[in-house]
Amino acid sequence: MAAIILDGKTVAQRILDDLRAQVNTLALKPGLAVIRVGQDPASVVYVNLKEKRCKDVGLYSEKYELPETITQVELIALIRRLNTSEKIHGILVQLPLPSHLNEKEVIEAIAPEKDVDGFHPLTVGRMAIGYGKLWPCTPLGIITLLREYKVELAGRHAVIVGASNIVGKPTAAMLLNAGATITICTSKTRDLAAITRQADILVVAVGKPGLITGSMVKDGVVVVDVGVTRVGERLLGDVAFDEVQKKAAAITPVPGGVGPMTVALLLQNTVTAYRLQSEKGRS
Repeated sequence: MAAIILDGKTVAQRILDDLRAQVNTLALKPGLAVIRVGQDPASVVYVNLKEKRCKDVGLYSEKYELPETITQVELIALIRRLNTSEKIHGILVQLPLPSHLNEKEVIEAIAPEKDVDGFHPLTVGRMAIGYGKLWPCTPLGIITLLREYKVELAGRHAVIVGASNIVGKPTAAMLLNAGATITICTSKTRDLAAITRQADILVVAVGKPGLITGSMVKDGVVVVDVGVTRVGERLLGDVAFDEVQKKAAAITPVPGGVGPMTVALLLQNTVTAYRLQSEKGRS
């Protein structure tokens, strides 16, 4: 039987359609501020896509395209101004930042109630214990996509390849909260294939095209490929799709899998942040 394609593009569009219906009922539109520093090509594409999706849904958006020479003090001053803006309910700083900027300090400068990207330590801490309303966008997109296709999480062995703060670690925490048994693999993991072959659910997020081959998975595995690397004119994932789909029960494509979900969940987080701030203002 051919693998089910976990179509993130279609699921994301349903989420965006629902958000548009919600936003149309609001007198004040939820606002998202996106900050980009420098001219990293991938960041330019991602920020422009997020701006377009905001318009599609009806969100208010502000885009800040800052020179690579901006100082730490100047960047944090902008974030603090946005923290107090009544028009802005979510703040996103596009990563990576230029090397002279302290990423940790920048993330911590964002007000937790406006942390729609889900990177603030308070957001991460709440997520780790299964508490809170805002969640990291890509991990939330992964969980949402799996649940949309009714993939059972509780009691399954989930193997995550990649231990980044953006994807690997928070995805592991969210799957653990859902009742899965978790194994995390890093660049230091010995005999990676022996571990990935144990996975009922395999999440791969390292940015190495074709890292996971057909011989590294078992029959019936559910595969979520988060990696996206441009090679010439093609976008390639971390999973050798043609090989692995022959053994998988379900698999995400690249592109069209996790990527659209990340953007949709960012906008969902923005609407959630708006509602939470509105409720706090009325209390």
